[in-house]
Amino acid sequence: MASKDSIQKRAQRIRRQIRKVAGDRPRLSVHRSSKHIYVQVIDDASGRTLAAASTLDKDLKASLKTGADVAAAAAVGKLVAERAKKAGVSAVVFDRGAYIYHGRVKALAEAAREGGLDF
Repeated sequence: MASKDSIQKRAQRIRRQIRKVAGDRPRLSVHRSSKHIYVQVIDDASGRTLAAASTLDKDLKASLKTGADVAAAAAVGKLVAERAKKAGVSAVVFDRGAYIYHGRVKALAEAAREGGLDF
């Protein structure tokens, strides 16, 4: 089991690489817990959240069996893509944090791409 420090160091290392390639694109940041998944589109230049979605959203929560499976992550990915488009964002850089690009994180990313986000 990785310690909290090593997880934070991995997330910071990934964000440092993202800053190098991001340019002026906002960051699509993912947080995954054991019961839910959360995603935000963040403009780091101004420090504002442009769009957000999670398995706790009322319109989404009713249609999901659980917030902790691949289907729920895909639904959140489509929802955040829709909200980001509405906010005028079409290109983002994907920030997986300290999570491996597999399972729920991968499903969310692929659904956001299908929803029209470019990354």
